[in-house]
Amino acid sequence: MHKKMTITIDEAVYTGLHKVIGRGNISQFLESLARPHMLKEDMLEAGYQAMAADKTRVAEAGEWCNALVIDTAE
Repeated sequence: MHKKMTITIDEAVYTGLHKVIGRGNISQFLESLARPHMLKEDMLEAGYQAMAADKTRVAEAGEWCNALVIDTAE
């Protein structure tokens, strides 16, 4: 769901957005800039999911943990 928002920006920034981004793409551009700062929890979860999907990394972490347990038992 999208919400409409009115913002105030400097005229030079406004002109630059129209020239570089294009009239119909400004909202999407600004949202893509703001999203990482507002939804940090979503990014963290996505990072954890990506790490869990990396089977090589998971196997190496398991080996490291098992070796650590053996070292501390001695």
